[in-house]
Amino acid sequence: MITIEPRPPVSGRPPELAGPRSITYLRVSVTDRCNLRCTYCMPEEQTFLDKGLLLSFEEITEVARVLVEHGVRKIRITGGEPLMRRDLPVLVGMLKRLPHEPAVVMTTNATLLAKHAAELRSAGLDRLNISLDTLDEGRFRRLAGRAGLQATLDGIEAALAAGFQGTKLNMVVMGGVNDDEIPAMLAYSAQRGLEQRFIEFMPMESNSYGARGQRVPLSEIRARIESVGELVPQPTGSGPASRFELRPGGQRIGLIAAISLPFCETCNRVRLTADGVLRSCLFEGGEVPLRDAMRAADPAGVVRQALEYVRRVKPSVHDGLGHVQMNRVGG
Repeated sequence: MITIEPRPPVSGRPPELAGPRSITYLRVSVTDRCNLRCTYCMPEEQTFLDKGLLLSFEEITEVARVLVEHGVRKIRITGGEPLMRRDLPVLVGMLKRLPHEPAVVMTTNATLLAKHAAELRSAGLDRLNISLDTLDEGRFRRLAGRAGLQATLDGIEAALAAGFQGTKLNMVVMGGVNDDEIPAMLAYSAQRGLEQRFIEFMPMESNSYGARGQRVPLSEIRARIESVGELVPQPTGSGPASRFELRPGGQRIGLIAAISLPFCETCNRVRLTADGVLRSCLFEGGEVPLRDAMRAADPAGVVRQALEYVRRVKPSVHDGLGHVQMNRVGG
């Protein structure tokens, strides 16, 4: 069996090597490429991975198969923008045919979704998370570095027409940028039966650790929501969101505050980057490069070794700075 070579956390904090964490959720980045340049996610100037360095669909499925054998029941496809990876419905079908029939979901900016929504649904994709930070075209262009609001809105309508249920709309809240749009976003998502999620801005390498955004306190986000209605707490699962119902109306709301309310102790996920690195945490690491070892011999054995390492080094609490670019690890 090939011996893997783990990398310790980038922060310099020594691996904790705690008791193994139960891992039930895999996030798979299928590409680091994106057709937008959102200021909290990636710099304007990028050098993208050579396509030969990306895991093939077969390699992604092999990693997922081993992890499913060890308890993973949910797989999220991410990017970059995942719809920039050609033939993505093929991968969806491959993942859905794995034993135990894991849920396969996807996070997308939806600018390309109108073309692909029906095919993705036919392939078995279970649910969508859609990123939308503003309903104003000018703001969209400033935030994303590109035009694209109408394409995103068209993608959302196409997802509804294709029959997707339980779609979540993700808004990263930034002070002085889009925080005044919280009521408008609530109205938009409520009209379409979408669960609205508000995400706290996270300082990352990709946004110069907060230089291009201001974190809005969770209390202020709640106050903006409560100007519309009453937030009634709902049961929260193993995910990062605190869940609420907005009354009257019953709209589902999620608040994700990874900085002010880190959920590390209950985190049940690992991340697979597009070039085959298995990571224990968005912010920290450690991590294990899989691609070359898998291509040499015994891919299943390599993945099992890597899983054993990353589930033991997941931090009890992260240090609040993400030492990666979001588009490279799937956000």
